[in-house]
Amino acid sequence: MTSGSGPLFLGPDVAASDAVALVAQPSQPNEPGGEGADFGKSSPVGLLVLLLFFIAVAFLVRSMTKHLKRVPASFDPPAESPAEPAEKASDDDKK
Repeated sequence: MTSGSGPLFLGPDVAASDAVALVAQPSQPNEPGGEGADFGKSSPVGLLVLLLFFIAVAFLVRSMTKHLKRVPASFDPPAESPAEPAEKASDDDKK
C-alpha cells in the first residue's frame, strides 16, 4: 500500500496484517450465559443511581436554560446612531 492509495496510511506492516478476533467461551458448555436465576434482576442500588442521573440531568437542563436566556441575540457591536453625535455638537455650541 502506498501513501497515496487510500484515505489513511498506517504503514506496510499494519496494512498487510490480518486481524484475529478472540472470543471468550463459557466455562461450562451445559450452562449458557444469560439464563441463570439472577438473570434480568436489578438491585435497588441500580435504581438509586438511575434516579440520581435523572436528577442531575434535570439540574443541568435548568442551568443551561438560564444561561441561554442571558445570551444576546447578536454579538455584533452596537452601531452608533447618527442622532447622538449631532446632539453632542449642539450642546457644545450652546455653551
